[in-house]
Parts: sequence; C-alpha cells; structure tokens
Amino acid sequence: MTEIIVQKFGGTSVGSVERIDAVAEIIKEASKSKKIIVVVSAMGGETNRLVKLAKHFDKDPDKREFDALVSTGETVSSALLAMALQSKGIKARSYSASQISMRTTDSYSKAKILDVDADKILNTIKDNTIPIITGFQGVTAGGDVTTLGRGGSDTTAVAIAAQVGAERCDIYTDVDGIFTTDPKVVPNAKKLDSITMEEMLELASQGAKVMQTRAVEFANKYNVPVRVLSSFNDGSGTLISQKDESMENSVVSGIAFQKDQVKFTLHGVGDTPGTAFKILGPISDAEVEVDVIVQNVSVDGKTDFTFTVASEDQDVVNKVIKTSKNDVQYKDLIVNSDIAKVSLVGAGMRSQTGVASRAFKALSENDVNIQIICTSEIKITMVIDEVLVDKAVQVLHEEFELEK
Repeated sequence: MTEIIVQKFGGTSVGSVERIDAVAEIIKEASKSKKIIVVVSAMGGETNRLVKLAKHFDKDPDKREFDALVSTGETVSSALLAMALQSKGIKARSYSASQISMRTTDSYSKAKILDVDADKILNTIKDNTIPIITGFQGVTAGGDVTTLGRGGSDTTAVAIAAQVGAERCDIYTDVDGIFTTDPKVVPNAKKLDSITMEEMLELASQGAKVMQTRAVEFANKYNVPVRVLSSFNDGSGTLISQKDESMENSVVSGIAFQKDQVKFTLHGVGDTPGTAFKILGPISDAEVEVDVIVQNVSVDGKTDFTFTVASEDQDVVNKVIKTSKNDVQYKDLIVNSDIAKVSLVGAGMRSQTGVASRAFKALSENDVNIQIICTSEIKITMVIDEVLVDKAVQVLHEEFELEK
C-alpha cells in the first residue's frame, strides 16, 4: 500500500465552511501522492459554546452527560468536511470514535486511549475512500462517550498514525510551526525547522500550546514522526522526530511558560517517612497532575512541603487536603494563585554547563525573583510571580539569543 499520512486539522483550520473548503483542497492535493487519513477538531469556538451550555444548569454538571455534549462538535466538523470533499469528487466518509472503536478508559473529560480498530480505517482506505475521523472523543467498553481533554484531537491523530503504521502525522494549526517561544510575547521568536521529541515533550508539558503532551508521548513511544504546520500558509512547518542532528549543539531550543498555576505549601508538616505519599497520593487518586514538588530541610522534625498544580484543579486539591487533615498534620496551608512557571528546554544542556547560572543572572539583573527552581537533564523550570512572566520570557529569549 502507498504510504499513509495522517492529517489533523484544528479548530481554527475548520472554523467556518470557507475554511473547511480550504482544508478539503489541502487534503485533495495530498491524496494525489499518499493515502490520507483525516482527524478533525470541532469548529473554532464550538467546544467553548457547548461547555457554556453544559454549565447553564449546574456549574459542575454530570460528567457522563458533559462528555456526551461537548463531543458533538467534532461530529459536525467531520461530516461537513466529508461533504466538502465529496463535492470535489473525492470519496470520503465521516466516522465517530464509536464507529472505529476508539476505546478509552472511563475517566470522563480526561480519558486515555486503550485501543483503535485499525482494520476498519485501513479497509476504508483500500476502498479509495478518505476516512474523516472525529478527534477528541472516545468510547468506553460500556459504550459511553468520553473526551480526551483539551487538545485531545492531537492525541487521536497520533494514536491512529501509530496503529496504522503511518509514515507521518501532520498537525495543521493556525501557526507556521514550533517557535522558540510564543511570538505573541516575543515578536522575533524564531520558527524551528526541526526539534527532538524529547525536547517537544518537555515544552508541551511546560505550557507550549501547539501540541498536547499526551500526543507527543504517543509519538515518542511509537516513533511516529510529527510535522506541525499551518493550514493558512504554505510552508514545511516543524518536524518533530526521535533524533535531530541539527539541534545537537543548541543549548536552549525553546522557552515555555504556564500562567494558570497554583502553589500549595503545607507549613509545619511532620518530617516522617510516608508523609509525601499521604499528601500526594489522594491528589493523584483525584486525577490531578502535580508538577513542581519541593520539600524543605527539616527543622525540629518539621518541614514545608510545596507543590504546584493547574488553576483548574485548585478547588479539588483544596478539598483533598482538607479531607486528609487527620492523616497529614500541618500547621498552616498557604495557597498562592498568583504564580507561573517559565521553563528553558534544550538537549544541549546535557553537554554544556552554565545554563542555569546565565538564566538566574539575567533574571536577577531584571528584578525577576525566582520562588522555586526545578531541573532535569534538558529542562530548567522556575516558579515566579505571574505578572512577571512576559518580562522573564523576553529576558531569557534575548540572553540565549534564540532569535538567531
């Protein structure tokens, strides 16, 4: 069989019938040389509209019904795109997640993909028909509709690419590729021609919004090359692959940031074995992802335990900590919702020293105070005041000359 390319189109790419028609032209052109599988998001703004409707009756609606509602946006997009292709003489057929058996866990709004029926997709291709598959949604073993979280269509596309053995997965967005940082914050940010999956995974997990973290994890696990490019402008975009020779000498490849963060500090916690688990275990059970974790030096058998979570999980974490009060003794609970994270990412950090000191020096000279520092082999994450994020990103981008 001719090589398969999976093409995923985001909400802005299919935001109107005119945009859907333009996307159909992109697919038509690609189908001249490759077998194409398409994954679509809901039309731009549609998911937000559905979420607003869902919360009209209850601020915390039933999770099953919530997913059943917000998943319908993708169904609309897939059917419209199939019609657009058919109007151009291209055989196409829309498929929902249930129709291709996109099996997921039953964690509503945060479901994880378990399996995909590749045979049905491949049989459609063999019939010279382009399958237009709904992204973002899945189905449980019991037949209930689930959703994969914001950006979940990326994960759908990469999972399908892995399952069918696709040559590549192309993610079409409203930007030209992956940039050294958000061009809205740093106008002279540079588009990267290529980047490693390892670096992209770190950037995505630390706030870069071009791709969902789980999509990059899938691509890395199953070695699916991913290309991020624009559906509005011509260009080769950015290739994300396992190894990128051109990036080996780059100390810092990009800067990511997250503003919607909350810092929790349990002051005066007993410094005894098992305390960290007693704090974080119930939070994990509530399906909340904890990022930066810091435990201070013990003084008189007491310590401070600090961690960060996304702002959307603040209420859940508050409830969990209060419920765990009997198991975890602490003097005070300090919550700071005016913080953000800024992260430097680059494979070159493994072999080159002085990156952290340069970053700290540049920030200190520009009056940006660092509250917490967390590092890995190719990443340095700093927690700072939220109001200073843009300034910090601009300073660091200039310090490491990422515009060149």
